[in-house]
Amino acid sequence: MPLFDLPLDQLREYRPERDEPADFDAFWSRTLAEAAEHDLAPVFTPHDIPLATVDVYDTSFAGWGGHRINGWLLVPRAAEGPVPCVVQYIGYSGGRGFVHDHLVWPSAGLAVLVVDTRGQGATACTAPVPPPTRTAAPPRRRRA
Repeated sequence: MPLFDLPLDQLREYRPERDEPADFDAFWSRTLAEAAEHDLAPVFTPHDIPLATVDVYDTSFAGWGGHRINGWLLVPRAAEGPVPCVVQYIGYSGGRGFVHDHLVWPSAGLAVLVVDTRGQGATACTAPVPPPTRTAAPPRRRRA
C-alpha cells in the first residue's frame, strides 16, 4: 500500500515550488532542435531465443549527438498490427539485462523497449556467462 503525506484531493491540486533557470525553456528548445537534426538510424536485428510468445530484437538507434543507444525490443508474437509500447529506461544502476527479465509487458499484450544508458550498452546476450571450468579438484577438508 503506498503511503502519501497528503490526501488525494490535495495531491491532485499540489504544485511544488520550481526554481527554473531563466533560460530553461530556451535550453530545451535548442536541445530538442539539435536532437532533431540527427537521423535516428534505427536497427532491429531479430534475436534468436526460444520464446514461444514473444518476438525479440536486439535494437540500436542514434541518440544525442548521434551516439548509438542499444536495447531490447520485445513484441507480443500474436499482435496484429501496431501495439502500445512501454519504454523502460534502466539508468546508470544497471543495463538492459537478459531478455527474460522483461517478459511482463509483452505477456500483457504490450511491446517493451528496454533502453541501455548512452555509452553503457553492450552487445546482446541471452544467458549468464558460465563459471570458469576448474582444472583440478578442490582440496578436500579433513575431518577432525
